[in-house]
Amino acid sequence: MNQLNPLVAITDQMHRTIQVPTHPQRIISLVPSQTELLHDLGLGDRVVGITKFCIHPETWFKTKHRVGGTKKLDLAKIRALRPDLIIGNKEENERADIQALAEEFPVWMSDIRTLEDALDMIERIGEMTGTHAQALSLAERINNGFAALNPLEDELSAAYLIWREPYMAAGRGTFINDMLKRCGLQNVFDEGDARYPRLTPQDLAEADPDVILLSSEPYPFQEKHLAEINMICPGTPVRIVDGEIFSWYGSHLLHAPAYFGTLLAGLAPRNVE
Repeated sequence: MNQLNPLVAITDQMHRTIQVPTHPQRIISLVPSQTELLHDLGLGDRVVGITKFCIHPETWFKTKHRVGGTKKLDLAKIRALRPDLIIGNKEENERADIQALAEEFPVWMSDIRTLEDALDMIERIGEMTGTHAQALSLAERINNGFAALNPLEDELSAAYLIWREPYMAAGRGTFINDMLKRCGLQNVFDEGDARYPRLTPQDLAEADPDVILLSSEPYPFQEKHLAEINMICPGTPVRIVDGEIFSWYGSHLLHAPAYFGTLLAGLAPRNVE
């Protein structure tokens, strides 16, 4: 290692200690929301590789080397880019890929289930990449935005669907679940061990949520699916929601409080006799 860029021991959010250059110059991001964060921290040319799902910012999506998808990385392309730091996520990347890469490169992993975890990740990545001041400022702005968010006064129960055929919902221990709670929405599937439980139409009907939210990603729910859900839960309000807002845990969180405020203003409790 170049003496001008010595290694330093860093602990990631999975409690792994890795050796990282003090000023990494060839960074690969394996997670879309963290790619956007790296851009917003001003890392520019220091990011040499991203995934095919890293659509923000558009300029990077068009110009950066792509190293496969989050669940199916192209290890040969990653090796060819000679990274001195790889940034991934426990949930979004496959364990086998991360283990293989960790044998050759410094791999820093996030593990995010709450807003607090996300803010911690932002600050740690800032410190690791020499952009700590920018990261602290960003985390503070996000935290202040959520502090000003007014959740529903009368809590509603909600189901948040992320997939169709079969239906799948965001469950316990997910970042989406934490976002729902901050909105004053009680997740009807916040139970059991399945983070993303598979559901039958009967499961959804029996859960009987006050509102059903259909995410725009990873499954692209659209207006045409509203009638389908209404057949299962007649009379229940159904909304298409921005999946990036609910699940991207990097700098995209700057936009979340305002979006949630608008969403909540359009939700009304069921009429009480």
